[in-house]
Amino acid sequence: MVRIFNYGEVPNEQIFARRGSAADVEGVVAEIVAEVIRRGDAALYAYTKKFDGVELDSLEVSETEFDEALASVEPEFMDILREAADNIRAYHEKQVRRDFIMSERDGVLLGQKITPIEKVGLYVPNGTAAYPSTVLMDSIPAKIAGCSELVMVTPPSKDGRVDAYILAAARVAGIDRVFKVGGAQAIAALAYGTESIPAVYKIVGPGNAYVAEAKKQVFGRVAIDVVAGPSEVLALADDSGDARIVAADLLSQAEHDVMSTAVLVTDSRAFAEKVAAEIDRQLPLLPRYEIAKASIENNGMIIVVENLELAVEVANEIAPEHLELCVDEPFAWLDKIKNAGSIFLGKNCPEALGDYMAGPNHTLPTGGIAKFASPLSVDDFVKKSQFTYYTGEALSRIAEKIAAFARKEGLEGHARSVLSRFEDLP
Repeated sequence: MVRIFNYGEVPNEQIFARRGSAADVEGVVAEIVAEVIRRGDAALYAYTKKFDGVELDSLEVSETEFDEALASVEPEFMDILREAADNIRAYHEKQVRRDFIMSERDGVLLGQKITPIEKVGLYVPNGTAAYPSTVLMDSIPAKIAGCSELVMVTPPSKDGRVDAYILAAARVAGIDRVFKVGGAQAIAALAYGTESIPAVYKIVGPGNAYVAEAKKQVFGRVAIDVVAGPSEVLALADDSGDARIVAADLLSQAEHDVMSTAVLVTDSRAFAEKVAAEIDRQLPLLPRYEIAKASIENNGMIIVVENLELAVEVANEIAPEHLELCVDEPFAWLDKIKNAGSIFLGKNCPEALGDYMAGPNHTLPTGGIAKFASPLSVDDFVKKSQFTYYTGEALSRIAEKIAAFARKEGLEGHARSVLSRFEDLP
């Protein structure tokens, strides 16, 4: 049974808590990273055997394996993948930034240059479920940004192969190389390189606690997107909603993982009780019943508030990964939402729409970091350089001001570097 709380009764640490890494996870990951640095491919083969139960002959997915995987995927699903890719591409193309040059002052040019990150590593989970959608979401923005080398890592199945649907999505997205390795060892390989896996400059993609901890430990050697936690959804609804639909939306997140969190915030106690009853009714219908049940019992909750204004305040404080506005006039509330990864407007926008087909990215900030972090986008795959050009005459007009500023900071060398262009300094 999902728990129902009145506003003010909810223990803050129970809502989308930022979950730190346990000491044992940190230690295990540190050892794995060190072993991959020391032994390279040999460590990857050993860890794949230990954690995945597979002895591999080769780490990289061969062209033959690609061909066999594509032949096994239903043509209808290939069409779905292509349509989803088109939608993702159309949305993310709007995010492309352009270089700019400012020339408003005589003799002065200022500008910004946008450059793609050359080498990017994509981590794609493959544990209790396979996620071809993550392949599309993480790779298409990188392609749009112009990244020249995309390397994907994903755990092998028990037969030593990569899930056929993941490979199909990789081919649709145009990913260059795919390797059959997962876990912290895959992150270490991308960060430091091995005999088979090239080192990259940035790593993106979700994973379990060991993957998240590995991303934290290699940060600085490489860039990362965010340290993602378990999936979350918050539905904000009044009594005009359909309890059956709201319950189904909450369960769509609960079935991800036993650590996933599903929350309803509503201004109606009667509606809260209807949704709770619907969750109990629908839970046994899910093939992933045990996972969803554990998620609901441990992390799920319904919060009853006095009015929708307070519901929005609660949502902003929680800062959910996914926020569903299940109300009649969702656009009336949109500007009041300050903290959310992805916002789903109205009663016809289930979070699953965003997972697969709408186009906006589904790699999102979790654990409350939507207060300062954003969804994965084209911006994550580019870097910016500034440039400055002054003529001698333009510099001379402000040389004394620069020198005065530098001397206020006690940096005489800075001052002399400017003035020496115009004076014979001792």
